[in-house]
Amino acid sequence: MAAPSGPLEIAIAGCGPAGLAAALLLHHDGHRVTLFERFDAPRPVGSGLMIQPTGVAVLARLGLAERLMARGARIDALLGLQEKGRIALDARYDELGIPGAFGIGVHRASLFAVLYDEVLARGIAVRTGHEAVRVCGSPQRPTLVFADGARSAGFDLAIDATGWNTRLQSGARNPLAFGALWTTLPMDGCETIAPHLLEQRYRRAARMAGVLPIGRRTPDGPEEVAFFWSLRADLYPQWRTAPLDAWKAEVVREWPQIAPLMSRIEDHDDLTFARYSHRSCPQPRGGAHFVIGDAWHSASPQLGQGANMALLDAWALAAGLREGRTIAEGLRLARAWRSGHVALYQAVTAIFTPLYQSDAKWPALLRDNILAPLSRVPPITRLQAMLMSGMFGWPLRPLGLDPPDYAAIASSSAPRTSGSAQSRSPTTRQTSLPDAS
Repeated sequence: MAAPSGPLEIAIAGCGPAGLAAALLLHHDGHRVTLFERFDAPRPVGSGLMIQPTGVAVLARLGLAERLMARGARIDALLGLQEKGRIALDARYDELGIPGAFGIGVHRASLFAVLYDEVLARGIAVRTGHEAVRVCGSPQRPTLVFADGARSAGFDLAIDATGWNTRLQSGARNPLAFGALWTTLPMDGCETIAPHLLEQRYRRAARMAGVLPIGRRTPDGPEEVAFFWSLRADLYPQWRTAPLDAWKAEVVREWPQIAPLMSRIEDHDDLTFARYSHRSCPQPRGGAHFVIGDAWHSASPQLGQGANMALLDAWALAAGLREGRTIAEGLRLARAWRSGHVALYQAVTAIFTPLYQSDAKWPALLRDNILAPLSRVPPITRLQAMLMSGMFGWPLRPLGLDPPDYAAIASSSAPRTSGSAQSRSPTTRQTSLPDAS
């Protein structure tokens, strides 16, 4: 295979966070990148998400963390209450030991816009209307085959960033029993929603409602929140045909404070049902083909790691190709740097998801009566914060990444959050990409 010290011709299938970040990082290193996207116009899919310290670390090195923060909302903690008002989950970023750490709640469209605008600004080629369904050709010169039967030219490296429902990888999709209804709702200033908390309410483990502040998608747009409600996938058709007002009344009974938000939902179509899958695909071996993001590993969104893991994968891929003497060695390094963290979070998510999404009684009893009290005892308090933030397993150091400079990032939203901003201790770190090799 060609040595990665020279420019490579690289194809990336998928314009999600994984594909866009990989394109930016590889283009910076001098490679010739072409993005292939199945939609006629690239667009995000989904509502709100959390950018954790792991994802922020990658965005900071791309020079995009402040830009995203200007669109997002600072999140200081995740607070979950069960039906009797007792705390079932209280995970705070100030337990991490990272000066001034916080999460960033954003609409998926905001993350997409920040990355995609930078892709266009750098002149990276984007080919829309190209749904990749197969990688073929020689192992050293892969080509992409598209849904219409067309085939790309040969590339030095093909990257699958098409998401959990990828057609480029084989294997069972392993859909989860529970999905979630999502919607984005504007704020008018009269709500009693905490501006810096991801809040959740639980009734046992079978029902979960959540509200995540996600900032503004446009500078002159309203402040928004993402609302979600867990629902078994097989019950979604029943929900679609049931009276909407009855469901809204049920939500308000569980969480009276969000009644003003519920009044803004007027139709079943105002909400989107999201399905999730828990799966891991083995990385292709013996060829110039690599898988990143949800196409490699997908899981329940309970720990909020999807986009963050994708950003780490993109960074690892670019770093591996910089350090490897051949493409094969670069891919081996990237796989080695990420495999442990990926396996760890796949296992942790599989263990934790039933505590919040299950019809059985025992998961909620375990969560509320054993795990919740233990989580308030050091050092379990910090361990819980590390799990929530994606920092469990210390994934940054092997990738040559530093924790973000939160003082600089927080200043991006100072006009909107100055009333509750805390004093920050700035740290000194590199904020730009490494020099291209």
